Amino acid sequence: MERDNVNSSNLASVGYDADTNTLEVQFKYGGIYQYSNVPESVYSGLMNASSHGQYFDANIKKGGYSFRKIG
Repeated sequence: MERDNVNSSNLASVGYDADTNTLEVQFKYGGIYQYSNVPESVYSGLMNASSHGQYFDANIKKGGYSFRKIG
């Protein structure tokens, strides 16, 4: 999956597969994770947030999405 770099102190890059609703996040200090069943609206919110890290924490990490580490 292709990821776009983001300007964040915690996140390095973010990608999204609309066919599978999979969000992929590369952290600056902790690997690459895929989050399942993430609506495209949440991905858009993350990419448009003034703070990618705060949005990620509030809406994805605490959103209860299942995830797996892939790298």
